Amino acid sequence: MTRFAKSVEALRASQIRDLMSLATRPGIISFAGGMPGNDLFPLKYIDKITAELTEREKQVAMQYGPTTGLPQLLESLSEFLKKKGLPVESHKLIITTGSLQAINILAKAFVDINDDIIVENPSFIGALSAFKSYEANINSCGLDDEGIIIDDLKNMIESLEAQNRKPKFVYITPTFHNPAGVLYTYRRRKQLVELLAGHDIPLIEDDAYGDLTFESTDSADLTPIVSMAGNSLEVCYTGSFSKIIGPGLRLGWMLVPPTIYRKCELIKQAFDACSPSYTQVLADKFLRSGVIYDYLAEIRVEYKKRAKEMIKQLEEYLPKEVKWVKPRGGFYIWLRLPEGVNSTEILKDAIEQGVVFVSGKTFDPEDNADNAIRVSYCNTDVDTIARGIPIVAKAIKEHLKNK
Repeated sequence: MTRFAKSVEALRASQIRDLMSLATRPGIISFAGGMPGNDLFPLKYIDKITAELTEREKQVAMQYGPTTGLPQLLESLSEFLKKKGLPVESHKLIITTGSLQAINILAKAFVDINDDIIVENPSFIGALSAFKSYEANINSCGLDDEGIIIDDLKNMIESLEAQNRKPKFVYITPTFHNPAGVLYTYRRRKQLVELLAGHDIPLIEDDAYGDLTFESTDSADLTPIVSMAGNSLEVCYTGSFSKIIGPGLRLGWMLVPPTIYRKCELIKQAFDACSPSYTQVLADKFLRSGVIYDYLAEIRVEYKKRAKEMIKQLEEYLPKEVKWVKPRGGFYIWLRLPEGVNSTEILKDAIEQGVVFVSGKTFDPEDNADNAIRVSYCNTDVDTIARGIPIVAKAIKEHLKNK
């Protein structure tokens, strides 16, 4: 009999990954994946960059690179992040193989078996899987429309500390949350910094969607928490090229305090030695050319258009019992159903009608709550959204009627 490590025995397949096979069926409408639209990739820019690579640049692209990233990309990415107000002078940057690797590295750096950590509920399934693989004891706090509920977080921390179980870190996705779509308010971000600083607990700030904002008026709420914290709190910030160039690059980054940097470098060295040099060369050229800003402006317009169409359809067809927050950026809308309604059963009915989404239980750290639905507008054009949302709404109405 095969004897697996205890750390992997509890791992389960992600419903999202399982649903991807359905999304490729002819005629299926998918609101499941959190992936950029294939039609929105910056192919003309990438083709131009690739065609103009010198022989020396191609050689570098085909070779191993430093564990922390190619020096030229570290430089250009630092400039990009600096323009967004991130503290690149006081923190150190590491290029990772996607931002999920950054989360894995931080989990490995902090977590021993049965260590307590705190996450939001709902929470990003990739991070939950990573934390479970290191056998962390995952505690969760709810979200409201402003972000993580501060009183609940305060009570949880104090309860754990009273049991000599000081949390190793708090993990959040405060900017266009996956899956809840919430943008933390500036007030809530400030409250979070003040609370955690008072308890000396590090924060992992996962920001894969911050560049995909729809409204210029949201600038205060978009302030990175790592930039607000100063020296009062250790914040490890993670980001990704997946949503702003393409996930096929498999490139992300982590911006961490110097005290944490060296351990993360050693862990990454053990994981994969270095991230792909070829795509690092492409990403560096993409940043240095300045086309990143033109491209971001283009895709923000398109994602906002898709979100607007989904909002229109939801407002027209959803019953009033279903609650949700209008997205101000990112990829997702989180539909909160009445207590006792099973979103997995709704999903089964929707699939029979040709539409797939992700049920709420997937994102529950405790694997219990199933009265929510995540619908993504990122990978679906406006006409398809207009056809698919009424089907989702119909399946919801049927289950509410039979409840």
